Formats: sequence, structure tokens, C-alpha cells
Amino acid sequence: MRRFGTGAHVLILFNKPFNVLSQFTDRSLEASGRETLSRYVPVPHVYPAGRLDRDSEGLLLLTDDGKLQSQIADPKHKMAKTYWVQVEGAPQEDALQSLRRGVRLKDGVTQAAKARLIEEPMGLWPRNPPIRVRKSVPDSWIEMVIREGKNRQIRRMTAAVGHPCLRLIRAQIGDWRLGDLMPGEYKKLTVL
Repeated sequence: MRRFGTGAHVLILFNKPFNVLSQFTDRSLEASGRETLSRYVPVPHVYPAGRLDRDSEGLLLLTDDGKLQSQIADPKHKMAKTYWVQVEGAPQEDALQSLRRGVRLKDGVTQAAKARLIEEPMGLWPRNPPIRVRKSVPDSWIEMVIREGKNRQIRRMTAAVGHPCLRLIRAQIGDWRLGDLMPGEYKKLTVL
């Protein structure tokens, strides 16, 4: 990581679009041509602080500060991450309580999450391609806050309580919020 003589560092808040990898190069031999961060973030010497799956959208932080990158990404720091989750069906209180207690997955029990039903978030952009819609099955939105980062954790948690994830958007990491950034847009901050 590059260090500036002034002690200042760069922090990028980026709204990662659907189907974009959370890395600057695609090293996969079988799937060349996938979109990466290099198309959207032309800022040198910054690296993602954590990951966001290719099929997830929303806030991704990038920085040139290794210490800050570790604070954000390392699960031992337990930084809160807030997600808006569009799920299949209409979750009842027992499903939400299961999420709040922690859910048993194949790799162990998750930590307790904050989970509540919400209306569709204001100003939400259409996803491209759109989610699959089944006219006979309603969909709902849940806001979830977690402090760990198991692989595809939110998706696996909602599926485990009977409500498969249709769309997943990270809205906040710690005190940093997605705000009004549209997909593919970023905001560059200077942090000390």
C-alpha cells in the first residue's frame, strides 16, 4: 500500500453494480471478459477493503491504507455491515427471530444479526438484468446488519429460514453509507 508523506490516505466509496467482480483484474481462465473494478475506479494504488459477491450490489470501500483496509475487512474487528435484502415470500416474525438469534449453516452457526422488514428502499435503481419474478409468490425486503463475513452469508441465512434471496444490496459499512451513489459511481475521500 502506498503511504502519503502527509499521513493522508484515500478512501473510495463505490456503488458496485450487479455482475461486477470486486477486484481489478479477472484471473479466471474460463470466464474472461467479466467486468472488474478497473472499468469504474480509475484511482491508482487503491485496493478493496473486503469483498462483495459478483451477483451482489452496493457499497464497496477501497483504500490505499493497509491498516484501514484491515479494520474494515478483517472479521476480528466486527465492523457492522448493513444490507437490503429482497427475498422471496413474506417473512413472518419467527423467520426474523431466527435471523436475530443466528442461523445454523453447513459451516457453523452465524452470529446474531439485526433483521427487520422494510419497504423497498427509496431511490432504488432498477437491476440489470431484472430479478426473476413469480406472479404467484410475493417478495419482501429485509434490512440485515451483520458483523461477520462468512461466504455468501446473507443469502444462505435467508434461504435457511425459508426465504431465498432475490437481490442483495450493501447499504452501509461502519459509518460509511451508500447515500445517493448510483451503480458505477464513486466518491473519493481523504482520511487521516
